[in-house]
Amino acid sequence: MEYSGRLFDCIEYQLENFPKEDMLVAKENGIWKKYSTAQVQNLTDTLSAGLMQLGVSGNDMTSEGADKIGIISNNRPEWMIVDMAVQQIGAILIPIYPTTSLVEIEFILRDAEVKYMFVSNEEMLQKINSVADAVPSLKGIFTFDKIQNARNWQEINTLATDESKQTVLLLKQAIPTSHTATIIYTSGTTGVPKGVVLSHESIYANVRLSKESFPFEDNPTWRVLSFLPLNHVFERMVSYIYMYSGIGIYYAESLETIGDNLREIKPNGFTTVPRLLEKVFEKIMHKGNELRGIKRRLFFWSVSIGGKYDNQVNQGWWYNLQLAIANMLVFGKWRDALGGNVSFIVTGGAACQLKLMRIFNAANIPVYEGYGPTENSPVISVNRKSVNSHKFGTVGPPLNGLEVKLAADGEILVSGPCLMKGYYKRPDLTAETIINGWLHTGDIGVWDGDSLKITDRKKELFKTSGGKYVAPQPIENKFKESPFIEQIMVIGADKKFVGALVVPSFETLKEWLRDKHIQFTTNEEIINHPVVVVHFNSIIDTYNKHFNQVEQIKKITLLPQEWSVDTGELTPKLSLKRKVIMEKHEKDLKSLYG
Repeated sequence: MEYSGRLFDCIEYQLENFPKEDMLVAKENGIWKKYSTAQVQNLTDTLSAGLMQLGVSGNDMTSEGADKIGIISNNRPEWMIVDMAVQQIGAILIPIYPTTSLVEIEFILRDAEVKYMFVSNEEMLQKINSVADAVPSLKGIFTFDKIQNARNWQEINTLATDESKQTVLLLKQAIPTSHTATIIYTSGTTGVPKGVVLSHESIYANVRLSKESFPFEDNPTWRVLSFLPLNHVFERMVSYIYMYSGIGIYYAESLETIGDNLREIKPNGFTTVPRLLEKVFEKIMHKGNELRGIKRRLFFWSVSIGGKYDNQVNQGWWYNLQLAIANMLVFGKWRDALGGNVSFIVTGGAACQLKLMRIFNAANIPVYEGYGPTENSPVISVNRKSVNSHKFGTVGPPLNGLEVKLAADGEILVSGPCLMKGYYKRPDLTAETIINGWLHTGDIGVWDGDSLKITDRKKELFKTSGGKYVAPQPIENKFKESPFIEQIMVIGADKKFVGALVVPSFETLKEWLRDKHIQFTTNEEIINHPVVVVHFNSIIDTYNKHFNQVEQIKKITLLPQEWSVDTGELTPKLSLKRKVIMEKHEKDLKSLYG
């Protein structure tokens, strides 16, 4: 199998091997609109030619010299068309999360010297307009939606001529695989954004190695739902797997409509982050709580059977019979809610609760956990479809073709064809991160047989004032198994004991209070109610038994509002921004350790 190629060649590849009516699909005015492979090719080539007429070029074909094109948009066919059109003429795409702050947007546009911007809607247009004057390189902004007094992206297509289209055909043949395809700015959980420079060959290698390792078979009859932001390299890389495999990509209208969209298109699979799986499970459990009598008992019996499932161990005929009954009477409805056809869900970006892995897989909803940073384009390891290489609680074996080892302190190091070129304009940071050809991921792991298990982020380990190290992530993941805990952040650096900030699951908590006939009005009133305080202390005591004395949470503070991307406490991948949370809750921390 060839591991060096250009990403945009997927259009030609699909046309030759499995031309489709539904290469890219999205809802427009309430109806699913399909873009065929031939249409995508025509739109992409025309846009490339139009951009060329605007003066966009690869120039000297270096990361610094090539023109940069920015995009800030929800997932939609236009996103991928712009991505491939920009690549074909040697320019470089700079994707930005729609929820990125104005300060960070301005920094990214100035740092990358973005020449033109593509935005999805009026809200994104206003965001870019508000910083445009501070970005001297910016020559124009184009919108996907038709907006009054704004330049629509189709305006660029009208600039294309037959001659410029011919030039595009010659140009794209000459793009080297070593050329930069994109620069992705990662905000991470601290500091200013860093531009990760990724070439065609590094992302393409990740596409081919992931396709072979998982494996993804060529299947032109399959369809997937896409909702993880394309700004993140994981969803974008997986999109190229889909296109190289002949799988149709359907874009969810929004995060709120995922449930409806799953039932409408009945996909064969999708990628997600654990937080969204947790939300799905919370909704299922909420519905289970509304049941009464035998139906309720059957529901919770099935969940408890699912919670004991282990695909590596045959637990005997009696367990297998009970599981078959649970699947027939309860779990079948769960599968129907996901469209009834799901044969894979790949989750990454953070650790998935072991309980969820057991229950979903027991319910014949196959969830596979994987792992990898943007700097590796991104996948380093993934659980496989074969039972022997699908181990709950791990992120699976490394991809075929990658070398992975653990440093003396447990840090995960990776070497191979998927590594980034470096951080844009930051040779100092690059030299700290890639040493002798090995990417230092900043993640701590251990081997579980051939599979990798992530134990924590190196930077998130903290030492108590007693000199003992504590890894917060495993503790947080365990406590989040409680239906009453929505979010939790474990703290205790340089303190005498480990504490935690806890956001309750208010939906579950309110139902619990109603059952006890306890009156309440606001979230603030709820978290200060003596019965609630006692209840949460008992939850803490229950889960503390899983940890040693030093790691046990001694005190908590309950918070009235959920952390979110919009309010700044979560990254776009829904990871905790620990520094931001500490700053916002300075008073709570003082009272916790008062």
